[in-house]
Amino acid sequence: MRLSTKSRYGLRAMFDIAFNCGPEPAQIQDISRRQQISPRYLEQIFQNLKRAGLLKSKRGPQGGYVLSRKPEEISVLDILKATEQDVLLVDCVGVTPKKRRGKSECQFEGCCVTQTVWSEASAMLDTLFGSMTLETLCHRARAMKGEEKEDLP
Repeated sequence: MRLSTKSRYGLRAMFDIAFNCGPEPAQIQDISRRQQISPRYLEQIFQNLKRAGLLKSKRGPQGGYVLSRKPEEISVLDILKATEQDVLLVDCVGVTPKKRRGKSECQFEGCCVTQTVWSEASAMLDTLFGSMTLETLCHRARAMKGEEKEDLP
């Protein structure tokens, strides 16, 4: 699986908000500076995250972006699904022909043993990414800084 910069930057930006801002609105310029991501690109990514219901924006001088839910309620999988078209390892697993964006159906559809490998691997990744939340990342960041002992898996 190769994730796009949108998903990698989206995860970094969402973590940044959870770690540095808490319930206060985060300014795009501050996130951009800390994470070294173009503000213009962040705006594009944030549109997908808002559409997915993971971020809210507040207008005005004290405005910015806030998480729509608590950090422990937003998983890495939620963020990846909001920023990627799909999070499948290969196109032939779990996708109906209509969803393949014009790709033709695999001639081995339903009778290919290797599909079972990709299907199981995708399910394992979904489980892993679904179990990690922004709060998990905050704990890990504090542990990396020596602020707390990491006791997470």
